[in-house]
Amino acid sequence: MRNNNSQAVHLKKQILIKIIEAFFSDDYERNTRLIPYQMRPKGSQVPYRCCIYKERAILKDRAIAELGFSIEEHDETVLLSEYAKKALEREKPEKNPLTVLDAACKGCVPSRIYVTDLCQGCVARPCQSVCKFGAISIVDGKSVIDGTKCKNCKQCMQVCPYNAIVKITVPCEDACPVGAIAKGENGLARIDFDACISCGKCVSACPFGAVHEKSQVIDILKHIKNGEKVIALIAPSIVGQFPGNIYQLKTAIKKAGFYDVYEVAQGADVTTKNEACEFEERMKKNEPFMTTSCCAGYNQLIKKHLNEIKPFVSDTLTPMAYIGQIARKKEPNAKLVFISPCVAKRVEVEEDPNVDYLMNFEELGALFVARKIEILNCEEEKFDIESSKQGRGFGVTTGVANAVKDASKNSDCVKPTCVNGLNKDTIKQLKKWAKDGKCEEGNLVEVMCCEGGCVGGNATINSVKIASKAINEFKTKSPHINGVEICKESS
Repeated sequence: MRNNNSQAVHLKKQILIKIIEAFFSDDYERNTRLIPYQMRPKGSQVPYRCCIYKERAILKDRAIAELGFSIEEHDETVLLSEYAKKALEREKPEKNPLTVLDAACKGCVPSRIYVTDLCQGCVARPCQSVCKFGAISIVDGKSVIDGTKCKNCKQCMQVCPYNAIVKITVPCEDACPVGAIAKGENGLARIDFDACISCGKCVSACPFGAVHEKSQVIDILKHIKNGEKVIALIAPSIVGQFPGNIYQLKTAIKKAGFYDVYEVAQGADVTTKNEACEFEERMKKNEPFMTTSCCAGYNQLIKKHLNEIKPFVSDTLTPMAYIGQIARKKEPNAKLVFISPCVAKRVEVEEDPNVDYLMNFEELGALFVARKIEILNCEEEKFDIESSKQGRGFGVTTGVANAVKDASKNSDCVKPTCVNGLNKDTIKQLKKWAKDGKCEEGNLVEVMCCEGGCVGGNATINSVKIASKAINEFKTKSPHINGVEICKESS
């Protein structure tokens, strides 16, 4: 589970705030260059690293990532002010949404099953007896594991009466469901972008904050500063992330410089109705099951690792795609910015012809702080179209499947089930369903990359429990989908 209050997240937010403050200052480039020195002035305490120079170097790398650049291609002789200038000059963001900060990466020891000093060399030796691979031997009266034979089955861990056998994990590698991150030749983490599904689990898992999103904040703010129309498309999972209600949040976002704010839940209403129709058509053809297609991480998984399940995946577009169509039709010359809980949507934004940029919840929070905007002090401003409770529930687990069930003409035939978070085990389950051509658990499978749904995304601010409660309370005050006029756009 994401640690929303970790020091790594706090550091990221501090740097974001300072970059935004620098952008709106009289000397953007100089003030950006000074960020590491302002955060770690001469003679200050060094809270995390060996010396103040190491801390400043890592803070510089974090700032480079927040300016939207890859650290892998970083030239340490280039000043931070130069990166600030390049960020302002670029026409579009870099590809590959993640980068690894070498200076921050711990270079963790290899993941393995390991016998600790707690081993008592007992006579029973259950660890040796249970091992089917001959990986455990006794040396000087203590158990020793041969890493070349060990298959990481963990059975020895389970039978040790002293809990002396443990698994040493590399957090980022352990969290990745598709094995896309591993040590490079220098012993530091490297991401294989051909395999990466941009789920963001490595970002949340690394306790050093070494895996970093590349921000598009400067790209967005320069359009706002130039007086262009920039429209925020806020994801349903934003409810419960900030103080106040969504109508106050709309006002706060406009105070930050956005021209207008659209609820992506409006697009979710379109997705719901289209997916319900599609589901009914598939069932009439006696197809065994259908999975939802809203999660960007899941869609990347299908494309790169799970193509065999594609025949069972809904062809309906995502809520972001539909709201992008709606907003583009109304404001053809505006810049559209999706406000997101996760990194996976960055790839979807890159592929979407209507949506221009992404700003995540953490970045939006930093923008409010930098611009001294208090949401609770903002007036409420309603939306032109009030989204349904079904669309507003997309951000939590089971929200999508239940919405489709509610919108179906024959809801009794809809048997929802949910894959609550992608990991190695749930991916195996999906592969099995694809291979067998059936799903014993139900006929409508909601797949969410993050546990708890979008409220569990890597860029969320509040805990899953608190955010889910806020969304569920907000839903009760919203209209039913059948009472909402849906503006259906062609796909």
